Amino acid sequence: MKYRKFGKLDWQVSALGFGCMRLPTLGEYAKIDEPEATRMLHHAIDHGVNYVDTAYGYHGGNSERFLGRALQGEYRRKVRLATKLPPWHVKEAADFDRLFNEQLEKLQTERLDFYLLHSLDANSWHKVRDLRVREWAEKEIKRGRIGHLGFSFHDNYEAFQEIIDDYDGWTFCQIQYNYMDIENQAGTKGLQYAAAKGLAVVVMEPLLGGRLARPPRGVQEIWDSAPGQCSPVGWAFRWLWSQLEVSVTLSGMSTMAQVEENLALAAQYGDARLSAAEMALVDRVRETYRNLVPIPCTRCEYCMPCPNGVNIPGNFAMLNEGVMYDELENSRKRYARTKEEERASACIQCQLCEELCPQHIKISEWMPRVHEILGEGKSLSQVT
Repeated sequence: MKYRKFGKLDWQVSALGFGCMRLPTLGEYAKIDEPEATRMLHHAIDHGVNYVDTAYGYHGGNSERFLGRALQGEYRRKVRLATKLPPWHVKEAADFDRLFNEQLEKLQTERLDFYLLHSLDANSWHKVRDLRVREWAEKEIKRGRIGHLGFSFHDNYEAFQEIIDDYDGWTFCQIQYNYMDIENQAGTKGLQYAAAKGLAVVVMEPLLGGRLARPPRGVQEIWDSAPGQCSPVGWAFRWLWSQLEVSVTLSGMSTMAQVEENLALAAQYGDARLSAAEMALVDRVRETYRNLVPIPCTRCEYCMPCPNGVNIPGNFAMLNEGVMYDELENSRKRYARTKEEERASACIQCQLCEELCPQHIKISEWMPRVHEILGEGKSLSQVT
C-alpha cells in the first residue's frame, strides 16, 4: 500500500479508502451480506487500507451498524473511521446531539476520527450553520468525541468556495471527482482551492458509479491503444493518484475481486504520476464519453425511495447503459420485465426527488423521455 499526505495532519492515509455505500447485499440494498462484507473489509485493512468511510443513511442505516460489528479490537485501532451527519434530518439544534449519539451507538465507538456534514450544498450549509453546527462540533472536538470536522459536497464551485471560506475549522472535504467531473461540482478548481487552503481532499465516485469501469467499444479502443496493460478501473485511479492534491480515493467495493484489484492498483500506482502522453490519452477518453451518456446519474440512490414507487436510478441506468453500450434493445427488454409501478411511466412529476439529487438532474423531465425510449421504442434523438 502506498500512503499520501492528509492535509496538514501529521498522518499518512492509504491511497485507497474503503467506502461502505456499496457493500455486498442479500438481494436488497438494506440487507448487507455481513460475512462477505466483513471478509472484504478485513482483507483490505490487512493489506494497508487505513481509512473507512460510511454515512448515516448508507444501506438503509445498516452500514454503520455493520461497521460497529466488523471493526472490533485491532481492526478499529488500525483505521481512521469517518461517518456523516445528514443535514436533511436536522430540524433544530438538538438534532445534532441526537443523530451523533445514535451514530456512536451504532458504530460501537466512543470517538469518530473524522466527522462530515453530509452532501452539503449552499442551502443545507446555511441551514446547519445558522443552527450553530460549527460551535456544536467544536464542543465535541474538545470533548474528544470528534477528531476532525469536514464536509462532503454536491453543488457548484461557488458554493464550495463559500463553505470553505465560511469556517476556519475544516480539516478536510470530500468531493465527487474523476476524469469526467473536472468541471462538474467542485471540479479540479475546487480540488486545488481546498488543497491550497490546507484541507485534505477525499475523493468519492472515482468510477462515476461504476460507469467508467465498463467502457463502450470506442473508449476501450482508446485504452487498448496505450502501451502496457492497464484496466479502465486502473486508468481512473491512476489519473486521480497522479494529482498531489488528492489525499485518498474512496472505492465502494461490492466484491472481493474488486477489493483485490484495487489493492493491487494502489500498491503499484498509489504515488505515481501519469506522463503527459498518458494524460492526453485520458483527455481523449473524456471527450468520447461526453458524446455518449445522456443522463449523469451515479446511482447514489439519494433520490430513493420514491413516494410513488418508481425505481429512479434503475430506470436511468437502463437508458444510460443501453446508449453507452449500444444495446437499447436489451434495455427495452429489461424495462418490460420491470414491475409496472417501478417504471418511469409511473412518475407523477412531484419533483421531491430533484431536491435530493446531488447531480441536480431534472428527473421529472427525464422520466417521460425514458419511458418513450424504453417503453415505446423511440430513439434518443426523437425525445431530446
